[in-house]
Amino acid sequence: MPGTIMKNRANNFAYIDGANLHKGIEGFDWKFDYSRFRVWLTEKYGIKNAYIFIGLIPKYKDLYTYLQDCGFILIFKEVIYDGDGKAKGNCDADLVLKATRGAYEDKFDKAVIVSSDGDYASLIKFLKERGKIKTILSPHTKDFCSILLKRTDAPIAYLNDQKSILRTKKEKAPDADKPHKGLFRKY
Repeated sequence: MPGTIMKNRANNFAYIDGANLHKGIEGFDWKFDYSRFRVWLTEKYGIKNAYIFIGLIPKYKDLYTYLQDCGFILIFKEVIYDGDGKAKGNCDADLVLKATRGAYEDKFDKAVIVSSDGDYASLIKFLKERGKIKTILSPHTKDFCSILLKRTDAPIAYLNDQKSILRTKKEKAPDADKPHKGLFRKY
């Protein structure tokens, strides 16, 4: 009908590597807005469910609440600590398993994978063979997105190219020009 807005009827899911997203956006010269990102995923890609795979560290509970308030579904991975006390919560296998299971169970129409990590190349190929890949969203620049992902010939978009849409629009505080720390900043 002319003059009416059609609702996006797509049933697409986003699978987000939280650590890879964090590492990518901390290199931006602008402040990434998760709330705007979630809305953009829905409007641009028809995302119904947006899963962030992330290590569970109790001191970041406010971050987890914030991300959930933005509309993300958090899939937690128990973390372990290396000899230097650095947290390790590799979520790659969990993301691959959830996306593969979703594809086999026909839970979504298309998947959007948010990562620049070449470890997901096999998943991308699998989804592509089944007509289930919408795009890869790389939080890193073209130079730092894995060649293994590029070789899949799946569409790749770069989040840094979406600065006008995904940056925080709020007034800046005096020190706000300093780069943020991405996912792990305090709220």
